Amino acid sequence: MVGPVIVLLGSAVVAVPLFRRLGLGSVLGYFAGGLLVGPSVLGIFTEPSTILHISELGVVMFLFLIGVEMRPRKLWGMRGQIFGLGLGQVLLCMALLTGAGLLLGLDPVTAFIAGAGFVLSSTAVIMSVLQERGDIASAQGQQAVSILLLEDLMIVPLLAVVAFLGASGETQPGLLTVLVPLGAVALLIGAGVWLLDPFFALLARARTTEVLTAGALLVVLGSALLMQQAGLSMAMGAFLAGVLLSGSGYRHQIETDVEPFKGLLMGLFFLAVGMSLDLRAVAQDWVMILGLLVLYILVKSLGIFAVARLFGASPLQGLRRVSLFAQGGEFAFVLYAAAVSGGVIDAAENAIFSSVIILSMAVTPLVLLAADRWLAVEAPSMDGVEPVDCLKGRVLMIGFGRFGRFGQIASQMLLAQGVDVALIDNDPDRIREARRFGFTVYYGDGTRLDILRQSGAGTSDMVLVCVDDPKATDRIVGLVAEHFPSSRVLARSYDRGHSIRLRQMGVDFEIRETFESALAFGGAGLRSLGMTAFDVAEVEEDIRRRDIERLEAQAQGNLMSGRDSLHVEPRPEPLVTPRQRA
Repeated sequence: MVGPVIVLLGSAVVAVPLFRRLGLGSVLGYFAGGLLVGPSVLGIFTEPSTILHISELGVVMFLFLIGVEMRPRKLWGMRGQIFGLGLGQVLLCMALLTGAGLLLGLDPVTAFIAGAGFVLSSTAVIMSVLQERGDIASAQGQQAVSILLLEDLMIVPLLAVVAFLGASGETQPGLLTVLVPLGAVALLIGAGVWLLDPFFALLARARTTEVLTAGALLVVLGSALLMQQAGLSMAMGAFLAGVLLSGSGYRHQIETDVEPFKGLLMGLFFLAVGMSLDLRAVAQDWVMILGLLVLYILVKSLGIFAVARLFGASPLQGLRRVSLFAQGGEFAFVLYAAAVSGGVIDAAENAIFSSVIILSMAVTPLVLLAADRWLAVEAPSMDGVEPVDCLKGRVLMIGFGRFGRFGQIASQMLLAQGVDVALIDNDPDRIREARRFGFTVYYGDGTRLDILRQSGAGTSDMVLVCVDDPKATDRIVGLVAEHFPSSRVLARSYDRGHSIRLRQMGVDFEIRETFESALAFGGAGLRSLGMTAFDVAEVEEDIRRRDIERLEAQAQGNLMSGRDSLHVEPRPEPLVTPRQRA
């Protein structure tokens, strides 16, 4: 038993660093290592399917951790992308791929099964790429996650179609095929809402890390098994469990416990996929396999690009999505296996289609390298710009802005008193402009956790968020609150609704970007009408007090009701100053 483990680890340790050194990525390194020790080359492992079944738990762990980062409200907000963008891409690509199979001479049923399997892109490959690049939280990354979730959901209707087409007749009635998965999802949601927190609270009382780790694995694997038995994918079950735990007080400990298992099993999964490539089958039917591979990638790319453009993506964004999704994925193996057991396709066709899927997954890193080279956005010049590198300051300010703007003015107050301030911004032009006037600003994107760490967010007393993008502000505030709770957070808000949202997120201080300037402007108007400076100051103070009271009341009301909508501010009653009363 020890020998095979040593061989697996050895192949990964040698192949992955080598391929990364060559610039080909770790995924292709795992594929190559698996192919080397698999039955087609050295023959050290003769049953890769066994390892593949075990290693699929890596994808399960990955989807669980993605789910933990998704609040239910955030997931609900993605419903348009999931059932709009995702469903549109799946249906169009499925139709195009079925037509492509017919052109190659496949019968209609076989063409549909082969194309439907290729539609299901590789969750493992895409999520690994997004994580390596730090793009999961970006807009394009969230759209990719939405499409993958819809593709996972498509497993149910596709397996139902395969069961209907099967010749065995031993399948469940159509109504049960729908009701069983729905019942399993309802059961999992109910358990998550009412049982998970008490369960982990009970385990936490044992004060033993191993017990909490075992509980976390039990929840992940139990949810995955429940969904698999109901006809859904294991990854979908793990994802739902993660979403249900996203608001739990134990989420951080659970993430820490599951992370090592995820990384190890993901590597094992890619090794197993490499082992599964049958070079003899490829050599025997290489014309058919190569034809299907090229035609399927081209046709699916056309469908992906068309849907991306239809949903508002730029041509460059559409081509980048093509480079991510043009391959088939691991769930095709499940679909093809069901089709073989149901008599819909034979074993030879299964070998051909599976080889096409594996080869498409293997060429994806090469496609991504070509995309990075030819589809790269022209980067702004970094001349005279220093990147963030282990900054240390008592205060970290994110978002310096142009001169005369919010961040630049706020920084002067601190710098004038000798406060050590680390300044970062993501616009090289602003940074160069600041340097001409004696300010040292470093280049860095504050919405990335690694940049926050390098900027000293973990050691600073205070983080000032002065960016002019509300979504970026929310992202930064959330990261600081989650990973650097000892740092106080002061944030610039965009409008009243944003102020309320920031208060609900727990910032220590927030201010609307135009609030004080509007008070000063209104005060100047009162002085021009003859009011004394003392009376104007009293009016300003009263407006501030009323505004704070209303903000607190509205924030509490929205928190209790779960609403984000706001009413127009009521017109304030005139304030009678002491001088007017006299």
